[in-house]
Amino acid sequence: MGFSGQTLAKQAPKGVVGVWAFGPYFCPLHHRFNLSNFFVMEHKGHPPLNLHWDRSGLGAVQNVYWNLGPAELVETALASGEGQLCDNGALASDTGEFTGRSPKDRFVVKDAITENTVWWGDINIPFSADDFDALYDRVAAYLGGKSVYARDAYACADPAHRLNIRVITELAYSNLFCYNLFLRPTAEELSKAGEPEWTILCAPGFHAVPERDKTRQHNFAILNFTRKVILIGGTGYTGEMKKGIFGVLNFVLPHNKNVLSMHCSANSGSEGDTALFFGLSGTGKTTLSADPQRRLIGDDEHGWSDQSIFNFEGGCYAKCINLTPEKEPEIWKAIRFGSIVENVVFKEGTREVDYDNGSKTENTRCAYPIHYIDNALVPSVGRHPKHLFFLTADAFGVLPPISRLNEAQAMYHFISGYTAKVAGTEVGVTEPQTTFSACFGRAFLPLHPGRYAALLGQKMKEHQVQVWLVNTGWTGGPYGVGSRMKLSYTRAMITAALQGELDSVPSHAHPLFGVSVPATCPGVPEEILNPRLTWSDPAAYDAKASQLAAAFIKNFDQYRDGVDAKVLEGEPRP
Repeated sequence: MGFSGQTLAKQAPKGVVGVWAFGPYFCPLHHRFNLSNFFVMEHKGHPPLNLHWDRSGLGAVQNVYWNLGPAELVETALASGEGQLCDNGALASDTGEFTGRSPKDRFVVKDAITENTVWWGDINIPFSADDFDALYDRVAAYLGGKSVYARDAYACADPAHRLNIRVITELAYSNLFCYNLFLRPTAEELSKAGEPEWTILCAPGFHAVPERDKTRQHNFAILNFTRKVILIGGTGYTGEMKKGIFGVLNFVLPHNKNVLSMHCSANSGSEGDTALFFGLSGTGKTTLSADPQRRLIGDDEHGWSDQSIFNFEGGCYAKCINLTPEKEPEIWKAIRFGSIVENVVFKEGTREVDYDNGSKTENTRCAYPIHYIDNALVPSVGRHPKHLFFLTADAFGVLPPISRLNEAQAMYHFISGYTAKVAGTEVGVTEPQTTFSACFGRAFLPLHPGRYAALLGQKMKEHQVQVWLVNTGWTGGPYGVGSRMKLSYTRAMITAALQGELDSVPSHAHPLFGVSVPATCPGVPEEILNPRLTWSDPAAYDAKASQLAAAFIKNFDQYRDGVDAKVLEGEPRP
């Protein structure tokens, strides 16, 4: 019969904070356990007073490094070969086989909480509770005898909605990522940290066996709302941890608290006026929200409660392909010691990052704490927004560069989440292709998109919010014929909207989409504002516009049964 952990802790050598026993005896001569029978587990670094470690199921790990700071984690990552130091001080790490998320390998445990609430399908793929438990135990066994990194953090800058998180990672750089991206407790909060509400367990080195583990392939990310665990394995892509928590909040906040969760950036003006920017990759969400005249609340994920707009995160995870100090000065300056750059390539013979090199992936990323941005608002909480901007890179050259949406149109376009891929972005893409992602974040929605749209409509009415559709894509024709909208024009239009300069100008309804198009805008040529007039062949414009409107309607067919009839009033009329 083995001794209790409490008994053994009294006999353990100095420095051993926690001990787990797996055998019949202790060897006092060497002040160590006989490793064939026992495992000594040391808690190092900065552990909280109340570990609650027994509930992790990871009693067989050798060392637990708690709440290490950036310098400690960088040192450890370099020593263990997890990355290299760039000339700007950032840690360059490769995520291995996976350089992005793997949506087909994301699962949600189907149980009493989720069975009748989750929007099941190819986004939320069901996983059995028994299979989850068995897989968790195998991951725990895999980590046995290894050192792991534990971090107490939280999500949601509004204290009323704070979600305490414990992150346990196999790799040091993964833990540094979580230090950067999640909110960081104060030293006093850290010392008193109790049992976390949610746990992330990330083991990139563990490969599932699909026939045994019921996964699709060897990598997986699984959300369990009963055990409140996110289990990740087989992939080193750090974004799986960040998006895992986003998925959790996308369920908990709307379903339990009537708080709208949003995939958007947010900033605040000098008078405290808040603006939200929604958009898929390549639409300019990060660029346009990083306004030197406004303070950044956050660049990716937010909640909208009855009291405020609040950031979920404590950092930014920005794309850095083709990054330059001219185009993105705030991001450029934020990449320094403590930051991470992922899957980048160095210029030959140097430690200088070649941001134009996408040979590993076009999805190169940088991760840094939000206070690395000079004009960041900390704590990241703002007032109710006055303006929402839906950003789309319309490669068909059809949508106006800016237009105002009524409530029905706003909900319709919110659910649609439209942008377009252009030739060359993916293998096989030779002409523009429509891309729709519900609520501008379909991959992270546990609930039906209609639930989020209904909350949006409710809050628009309560707070008299103006919603704008902004085309950052093409004008004068489709991709290959027309030209990309100038960034200076887009900034001028957004500034004019924020300052109320478009409120009283004449406007007209787009003949197909019905949105209200202003006739004039300070700093923008009038002919740019009406997309039909920028085409050399107006009949060709009409044909392409009808084609895009039909694509909107076809895409929306999958949501019709789950939305209020009012939403359909915002549908295009081809």
